[in-house]
Amino acid sequence: MPHDHVHKSGECCGGDILPSGPIGEGRSFQVSGLDCAEEVSILNRVVGPLVGGAEHLAFDVINAKMVVLNTAVNATDRDIIQVVAATGMKATIWDSATAEKDAAAHLARQKRFTMLSGLFWALGFGYHIVERGAFGAVQIFSGHGDTAMPLAEMGSFLLAVVFGVWLVAPKAWASARHLSPDMNLLMIVAVAGAIGIGEYFEAATVAMFFALSLALESWSVGRARNAVAALLNLAPPTARVVTDTGERDVPAEAVSVGQIFIVRGGDRIPLDGNVVDGVSDVDQAPITGESVPVTKEKDDEVFAGTINGSGTLQVKATKPASDTVLSRIIRMVGSAQSRRAEVEQWVTKFARIYTPAVMVLAVSIFLVPPMLFGGLWGDWFYNALVLLVIACPCALVISTPVSIVAGLASSARAGVLIKGGAFVEAPAGLQALALDKTGTLTKGQPEVVEVFAVKGLSDTVLNETVLKAAASLEVRSSHPLARAILDKAKQCGLDVIAAQDTQTVPGRGVKGMLNGSNVWLGSDRYARELGFIVPAAFSASNGTLVVVGDNAGILGAIALRDAIRPDAKDVIDRLKAQGVAKIVMLTGDNKASANAVAQQVGIDDVQAELLPEDKVAAIEALVARYGSVAMVGDGVNDAPAMARAHFAIAMGAIGSDAAIETADIALMSDDLSKLPWLIGHSRRTLGIIRQNIAFSLLVKAVFVAMTALGYATMWGAIAADVGVSLLVVGNALRLLRADAA
Repeated sequence: MPHDHVHKSGECCGGDILPSGPIGEGRSFQVSGLDCAEEVSILNRVVGPLVGGAEHLAFDVINAKMVVLNTAVNATDRDIIQVVAATGMKATIWDSATAEKDAAAHLARQKRFTMLSGLFWALGFGYHIVERGAFGAVQIFSGHGDTAMPLAEMGSFLLAVVFGVWLVAPKAWASARHLSPDMNLLMIVAVAGAIGIGEYFEAATVAMFFALSLALESWSVGRARNAVAALLNLAPPTARVVTDTGERDVPAEAVSVGQIFIVRGGDRIPLDGNVVDGVSDVDQAPITGESVPVTKEKDDEVFAGTINGSGTLQVKATKPASDTVLSRIIRMVGSAQSRRAEVEQWVTKFARIYTPAVMVLAVSIFLVPPMLFGGLWGDWFYNALVLLVIACPCALVISTPVSIVAGLASSARAGVLIKGGAFVEAPAGLQALALDKTGTLTKGQPEVVEVFAVKGLSDTVLNETVLKAAASLEVRSSHPLARAILDKAKQCGLDVIAAQDTQTVPGRGVKGMLNGSNVWLGSDRYARELGFIVPAAFSASNGTLVVVGDNAGILGAIALRDAIRPDAKDVIDRLKAQGVAKIVMLTGDNKASANAVAQQVGIDDVQAELLPEDKVAAIEALVARYGSVAMVGDGVNDAPAMARAHFAIAMGAIGSDAAIETADIALMSDDLSKLPWLIGHSRRTLGIIRQNIAFSLLVKAVFVAMTALGYATMWGAIAADVGVSLLVVGNALRLLRADAA
């Protein structure tokens, strides 16, 4: 997912990425350490001038990939690799075979340094408690007074700092050299300032928390990377090709357009193609989201990754493996995520002004009073150090991730899995919501909605006769429609006897003997092939129609439809009440089924019969009009659209692995009522984060003014800084008491 919703767990990531061209054109590099927009900004600054400007660079953050687009500037691969190395990141020529291994190695390195930082922080803290007694846990926030910190304790905290900033320091140095301060430099300045006035515990704490946030960020990006790779496993690697001498298995990528391959019952289809022989039901849910298998016969199109039913099909390949619908979906997941505008988080923007302003102000406080007003150099040097202490952004750096972690923990208890800090906040400003139908608004399982009888549409006895006959033919079937019919018969308390001599008519239906009579069921097309006329009242039903009859004619019919979630309408009403301006249904199902569901749940805008690329286009139209757009889906076919939205929500239990991993938020219990809860929780979290930022800056502003007037003291600054940090952390922890209902 160069990814406009790149997973962010800490403050590093400022926003999304806008590449200057399509990913994949030009020279590609694997960049170890490329995890978020902050690294993109650094690479634009250092590599951009080398290749003729940042407009010649594109980034795929999800795969840690940098592409140097066609440029007239002659920069060698070696030059680019050396420049990237100066930032603390590592670039190598792109090799898809080793990309995953390199990403795993980078995450392992981050984990190792973070654990070492945490270990030495804990050792220093533990030593302080042992040396000072039980009350030492509180005393450490006020330092050691006139007593010097023991060397063992100081050494532990300094080692915690070293390991915490090890991977960040080169990036901060690159930012400093290019006179473009960022969060990395801000963190280094804060740690250095704390060490400079002897606050080793504070320095170690900031370094450790920052390292932890970056490690969590890399982990979440890695999870998304694995999800995209998992899409490749949907299509089998081999195809059984028909040759002059028989049949043989060959790699799918070796099959040429026009070759014929065999798909046996129960197998996944390896390539897109047209059926040349055979009839079978095909489960197309992985591609189209259809809830009911579709009958395929001669000249019908089939897709790679879909699942063949019981029949055997001969298929002529119409596309190479690299150009199947499934392959396009995989590419769309990447390209949709790469077309994001760069929208940086407020803290990152503020840091670009805050860091140099604090440094300039500290130097001014040190120099101006002595030089212009005859002040004592020692006093004003002390005041400058006081300013550095109070300017240390501990409250900003620590309180935000604490708020995020508390919000994440609270949401997890409520059954909502949120995959990064940015997506705790994102739902608060939701303006437009797109929902898939099958598996999202509906259960993804067909149910009987109506039973008809030829001789009396409202006659209960006749209707039960029709249902009983259908159930008797389906007793031994595992087809989703058969299970729905059997469930309905069970609900009605019918005594179902299995029909004898049942036979499946491929692509048509089932026939057998019941109480000495021939009975059959199947599609309306099957009824017409048998010479019977299907009543118009049957055909007008909304959903899938199963006709039931015997030798004498049609007995009746059963209408089935995907079951709507019972709370769907209430959820839509609550979302509208929360101010979501636009709610639209996007589905691959037919218009009649989509409109029927939309009418029942209260959705006014419906777009039906959509392919994956159509859903992406629909989301892009929403993104162009609304500032915050979310997509809720459950299938692989939803993944590209989910990636294109500002953030994506997956229906967890029944959603495909790819959709869940592509999404930023997963409803673990498939409970739609969690959507309004999520918005409320997000608004509360964002409110607390804003409170913390405002309070931190207010206290700092007061002490800056006092320092400029010469009234602030070092101990007052330390107490204020530590006190603010504790207060904002305590405020953030209130999120753990968030209502999980």
